[in-house]
Amino acid sequence: MPQPQMVYSFKDVHATLTGPGTTGIALGADAGVAEEGIRYEMTEDKDAMKQGADGAIAHSLRGTKSGRVTVSILKASPTNNLLHTLFNFQSQSSLNWAQNTLNISNIANGDTITCQGAAFVRQPANLFAKDAGIIEWEFYCSQIDVVLGSVLI
Repeated sequence: MPQPQMVYSFKDVHATLTGPGTTGIALGADAGVAEEGIRYEMTEDKDAMKQGADGAIAHSLRGTKSGRVTVSILKASPTNNLLHTLFNFQSQSSLNWAQNTLNISNIANGDTITCQGAAFVRQPANLFAKDAGIIEWEFYCSQIDVVLGSVLI
């Protein structure tokens, strides 16, 4: 029996940023996301390993789930204005800071990434050059929960 084809398309990626000052900013397909897309990475390793003088090994399981999310947006996308407006609003008071949730999902393969306690890292760099570039919006997240490929084939 032939194996099912494994196919990926960014068109199946849905991402939304919610928090104080917004009911939701779409960051997935049709939001002007650049070729570099959306990337998440954990802040630190889940394991630390120490080796003793006699060669014995001790592993330490770390409880952190913190991480960083980078969303690359085409310079000409109106999404940059939405994010910049939200950044300005949230940076006015600590009451609004680090209260965002970023939900990322791929409906075709069942990936779901939930990022809570998200805060803008900084106002992104912006280059004026010959060609339109990208603007990278970065978020520190207190907790990132990941489920990869939950669709049953």
